[in-house]
Amino acid sequence: MPKLKRAGDADNRGATDFIESLDRGLRLLEMFGSSQQPMTLSDLAKAVGLPRATARRILFTLERAGFVATDGKLFRLMPRVLMLASSYLASNHVVSVLQPALDRLSSEAQEISSMAILDGNDVVFIARASPTRIFSAGIDIGYRLPAFCTSVGRVLLSRMPDDELAAALDRMELTALTPFTVTDRKKLLKTITADRAQGYSLVDREAEPGFRSVSVPVRRYDGTIIAAVNMGAHVDRVSAEEMIERFLPRLQETAASVKSLLV
Repeated sequence: MPKLKRAGDADNRGATDFIESLDRGLRLLEMFGSSQQPMTLSDLAKAVGLPRATARRILFTLERAGFVATDGKLFRLMPRVLMLASSYLASNHVVSVLQPALDRLSSEAQEISSMAILDGNDVVFIARASPTRIFSAGIDIGYRLPAFCTSVGRVLLSRMPDDELAAALDRMELTALTPFTVTDRKKLLKTITADRAQGYSLVDREAEPGFRSVSVPVRRYDGTIIAAVNMGAHVDRVSAEEMIERFLPRLQETAASVKSLLV
């Protein structure tokens, strides 16, 4: 009779618990995000570091499942992959609680508002609200940016103790995205700890040219930071002072209004 695993054994999972073919398939799916065009078998295999024959079997499996399609030469994603993202969003308690609050915030302020979480060294935007009068083809759900140079990212990084934060910054590749991007680790550490103390982060043209944003942490009932919400605008339209005076109080009110609902 096979030995049953105790709950505490979850941290001791070994190679027998790892399905390598599934990992390879997921990495292949991720590679499609690196190109806006269909990709060849050779390109995909090289990007993931797999033999062509292995990549071919995985891609044809994904094709049969409806996640990719091919004309015999080029492979492209199919809409079925959106089911993976929609399942995450539908099951995410934070999104279900925050989305109505973001909608109210955006409607009252007549500005775009977003929510992000930390995923490795990046932030991922998982909720968004926009007034009908504003069109934006930029940041949308699923959009990723480096955490170190974004206001949401700095808020999320601020939840780490100083030693853990310093180690996290040491592991990051601090590449400048604009002429204003701060890449000095000591300066970033000082900035993020200061943001922690003041309870918000303002980033001015560091992640995107001509764009500034302000973010506050979203805390669950016990005070733990689980997400960040932000509002941003083009520098020609909204000054940094106005963001603090007009946007920041609304963001703080929104975050506070959902704290007791987040478990």
